[in-house]
Amino acid sequence: MEALFATTTGILAASGLYLALRGRTFPVVVGLTLLSYAVNLFLFSTGGLTTDGSAVIGDGGGEYADPLPQALVLTAIVIGFAMTAFSVILAMRVRGDVGSDHVNGNRVDEPREDKS
Repeated sequence: MEALFATTTGILAASGLYLALRGRTFPVVVGLTLLSYAVNLFLFSTGGLTTDGSAVIGDGGGEYADPLPQALVLTAIVIGFAMTAFSVILAMRVRGDVGSDHVNGNRVDEPREDKS
C-alpha cells in the first residue's frame, strides 16, 4: 500500500509540474491543482498508513491514527480550493482583458517581436 501511495504521489507531482510549465493558463491552473493534491497525499502519508486504527486513543492504547496530518490535509484542501477558484477567476479576467490565454500575453495570430 505504501508503494502505491508513493507512486501515486510521484505521478501527481510530475504531472502537475509538467502542466504548470505549459504556456497557456488553463493547464497551469490544472497543474497547480495536481501539485496541491500531491502535497495533500504526502502530508497524509506522513502520519503513517494504519489499518483498523482508532481515531482516539482508548484505555488499552494500541494502534491509533495520528490526527495531525489529517487536520493539515483538511486545511490544505480548503486553501487549495480557494487558490484554484482565485486562479480560474484571474485567468478569465486576463483572457477578457488581454484577449489571449497565453502566460506571456502573446496571441497565436500575433507575430513575435524580435529583440535585436
